[in-house]
Amino acid sequence: MENKQMLEGLLPTTVLAEEAAASITDGDTFDHNNSASSSSVTFAVIFSTLVAMSGEYAYGNAVGYSSPAKTGIMEGLGLSLAEYAVFGSAMTLGGTLGAVFSGKIADLVGRRVVMGISEVFCIIGWLAIALSKDALWLDLGRFLVGCGSGVLVYVVPVYVVEITTKNIRGAFTSLTTVMICFGKALMFVIGSLINWRTSALIGAIPCVLQLLGVFFIPESPRWLAKTNRMKEFEAALQCLRGKSADISQESADITEYTEYLKQISDGGILNLFQRRYINPLIVGTGLMLLREFVGLNGFSFYTSVIFESAGFPSTVGSIAVAVLETLAATMGVLFIDKSGRRPLLLISAAGTCLACVITGLSFFLQDFHVGKDLTATLVLIGVLVFFVSFDLGLGGIPWIIVSETFPVNIKGSAGSLVNLINWTSSWVVAYTFIFLFEWNSAGTFFIFAIIGGAGTLFIAKLVPETKGRTLEEIQASMT
Repeated sequence: MENKQMLEGLLPTTVLAEEAAASITDGDTFDHNNSASSSSVTFAVIFSTLVAMSGEYAYGNAVGYSSPAKTGIMEGLGLSLAEYAVFGSAMTLGGTLGAVFSGKIADLVGRRVVMGISEVFCIIGWLAIALSKDALWLDLGRFLVGCGSGVLVYVVPVYVVEITTKNIRGAFTSLTTVMICFGKALMFVIGSLINWRTSALIGAIPCVLQLLGVFFIPESPRWLAKTNRMKEFEAALQCLRGKSADISQESADITEYTEYLKQISDGGILNLFQRRYINPLIVGTGLMLLREFVGLNGFSFYTSVIFESAGFPSTVGSIAVAVLETLAATMGVLFIDKSGRRPLLLISAAGTCLACVITGLSFFLQDFHVGKDLTATLVLIGVLVFFVSFDLGLGGIPWIIVSETFPVNIKGSAGSLVNLINWTSSWVVAYTFIFLFEWNSAGTFFIFAIIGGAGTLFIAKLVPETKGRTLEEIQASMT
């Protein structure tokens, strides 16, 4: 009630403003039919999204690099399995460091600039890998790629969420998963055919393209409004919605809600733990923990190892994974703004749980020497079901929800926190998986299955639906 009175005092006393105030504070959906920008899909939005998404494609390249390069790197540099595990996890360690600064840096210099800075780290990292003569330079290069990726996986969906309108926001932002999957698939195919050093050089290409592209896209209007650069805010919003579009209502809504947020919080790290932010914080951290501890990096970084251990041709299995992943991610894009975020997340979490049970069962049967062909078939089914299920929802939707639910005044601090949790969890899984797998293959996947089951209940109970609502409506209803 106190917040509502404060907001009503801030907004102009017009019928339209009173309607907006009621909607923002009570969480009801409102739509102004005279807003020409409410459904705009312009060249500027499409081009800006593609430039941003090239960062996710580059991240997909980095994720898909380690599996096909494993044999070549270990033989070429004489690495042991433990040393290669360090290389595999170095990216997630770098991502953890990047995550610490991701939100604050994006708030300080802007979404567009930070994408360019991140790609500089990635380019240097790929060059270090390609030219490495020993494990030190190899790990350093992977670490730097991780540092850049740790920022990109946060700032890209934030940028796309902030430049798109509510009716296309889900589909455009979920392209992150498609680009990651496509990047992984293409890098796996390339890495299986050519030298690992050449693959590293190819991995730097999308980084260079995004670095050049950020000079030709507008900054996030919401970030510009937050930093009081109002002329640039209006210009960026007009560019994104089209020269002839009426942006007056959208501009007023963003400006009013941004001013309202400035009155209640300065966005410091301690403010995250205020009662009003508990809901988005629990949802964001819970989804990040789930997407990693359900076994993502175990399946992603060691796909070949899993297939080979079950007696299935790793190249055939990995190519099948790459194709189905891309198809599943594309399906997610098509359905996210129709079915909503929650149904896809529930299907995704339940599917990964089932996949881990199937994969664990296959290795359980293998331990008892029951049907070699059956074991190989079950592993293939389990791995394919995992990746299809994961990319349908858990792959990209958690980042969308995090970008949608945190208000702009705490987005920097909150983004850094949930991104740090994501990358720390990612590192734990990436580093420990190979040792857990050697200890007890079946048990490893059964642990992941339990986490997937618990995550399904978490989504059903706590994660809100955000489709078809403006960012201001979503954030007000949760805080």
